[in-house]
Amino acid sequence: MQKSEIQPMPEFFDRYINLVEEDDLFTALENAQKVVENTDMDKLHKIGSKIYAPGKWTINDIYQHIIDNERVQSFRALWIARGDRSELPGYDEDLFADNAKTDNRTIDEMIDELLTVRKSTIQLFKSFEPDALKNVGICFNRKVPVLGLGYMLVGHQIHHLRVIKERYEPLIQ
Repeated sequence: MQKSEIQPMPEFFDRYINLVEEDDLFTALENAQKVVENTDMDKLHKIGSKIYAPGKWTINDIYQHIIDNERVQSFRALWIARGDRSELPGYDEDLFADNAKTDNRTIDEMIDELLTVRKSTIQLFKSFEPDALKNVGICFNRKVPVLGLGYMLVGHQIHHLRVIKERYEPLIQ
């Protein structure tokens, strides 16, 4: 399905959806997976636990956030695609980050986990019939179509990888 078919365009989530250049959802998801597969691990290892300002997340925290968000949004997509119209809550990303304990993990493990989760996400979205992708639910007090959640996952990754490039990579220059 095409990005132009997202109806309605969900508030808040649109900031991520609009970052996605691909028009086809599956092309976008697969290209996002290739980006992760081609991650410059040497750069991430050099950045290590450096942060660009007090209170900011480490690289591990950022990748865990991408993973956690993908799981949350995939659950929401499944919920809505299967026809449940119950309102879904938001989630506290800082609470999740505080409890993830990412300093006990390597960035290599996290990249591997993200690739595993992404493969699962792609399979999930491929399992949805076109009509299910058009289903709309309420998440975080906003109307969100399943299709929009798929694009949001890709845009969310784009956003955070840009933050790494713009704010963390200069730490190792």
